[in-house]
Amino acid sequence: MERDAQFQHLWIPGATTVGVTFPEGVILASEKRVSFGYLVVSKGGKKVFKITDHIGAACAGLVSDMQILVREVEAYANLFNLDVGRPISVKSAAKLMSNLLFARRLAPLITQTIVGGIDDEGAALYVLDILGSVIPDKYAVVGSGTEIAMGVLEEGYRTSLTLDEAKDLVIRSVKSAISRDIMSGDGIDFLLITKEGTQEESIKF
Repeated sequence: MERDAQFQHLWIPGATTVGVTFPEGVILASEKRVSFGYLVVSKGGKKVFKITDHIGAACAGLVSDMQILVREVEAYANLFNLDVGRPISVKSAAKLMSNLLFARRLAPLITQTIVGGIDDEGAALYVLDILGSVIPDKYAVVGSGTEIAMGVLEEGYRTSLTLDEAKDLVIRSVKSAISRDIMSGDGIDFLLITKEGTQEESIKF
């Protein structure tokens, strides 16, 4: 029984994915390693996605499931904009993703997700699990490096962070996880979301 449990653990996809709010917006970030058991499949995997001009998502889990989920949410968000005549809110995008995940609960998409962005109500961040639970927060981490990265975030987070301070905090938290979590590594992808729009950045280690 113990051997079976160890074997199953080997095939859980790892990641360290972080989201942080600050007065001007949200930063979503994730490291770039894609692993399968003891094999590093890719050193350039993308786990951070733009949904609209002011909303993004960052995921930890199976890359295929992340891509399917984000594509569906992006399509529905665009349809909402065409139908209603205004951009979808961050809360509505998170709830939409929740509904899609819950609808697939019998054959779930294996992904933990952070949805973040800025709208008329300000910067917002939501954490979703595999079955679609929606939890609002100021900062969040998902993936195999959660315990390590969360310690750094909790120590350094404050509501008055500037963009540069928030970015530095995210880098420190992901680097701390990379140094101890074998399933995370090889650089960081960022999605910086402010009222001016979204900006993607990437750094390699």
